[in-house]
Amino acid sequence: MTNQDTSVQDEQTTPDEGEIAADYIEGLLDIADLDGDIEIEQTDARTTIVVGETGDELGGLSTPDVVSALQELTRLVVQQQTGEFSRLVLDVAGSRDARAEELQALVDRAAASIAGGAERVPLQPMSSYERKLVHDLIRERELSSESEGEAQDRHIVVLPA
Repeated sequence: MTNQDTSVQDEQTTPDEGEIAADYIEGLLDIADLDGDIEIEQTDARTTIVVGETGDELGGLSTPDVVSALQELTRLVVQQQTGEFSRLVLDVAGSRDARAEELQALVDRAAASIAGGAERVPLQPMSSYERKLVHDLIRERELSSESEGEAQDRHIVVLPA
């Protein structure tokens, strides 16, 4: 068998991150007796699993804490089955857009504090995905930011430009 043959065989036997995640979420929905369409959106950077549409009633699964917990559980399942770190993002009934709006409001308040003379404004701890979004939003406001803390306490500090 040549290296090319081995590569093709590895691609065929490596489970797809999106399919693993979608199967796991589908199983959870079945257990909870909830209906929701599941879509897999793949980019070079990450896989997004979209469950339902904005406004769908999914038994409280779209609240921020629940989405975050489900996302982490799903990532762990994917990591366990693939052996690789997953940057998977979960969006339940429009939760991702709702959270982006919350993060924008958080940045707006921090920017107002900086404009009012604050030297630094620490934000609440958040996931790496959310920190990336917030760093971008802060940069758009022509401010500066840095991440501080470790693990669950990792958070952004907003600074003047």
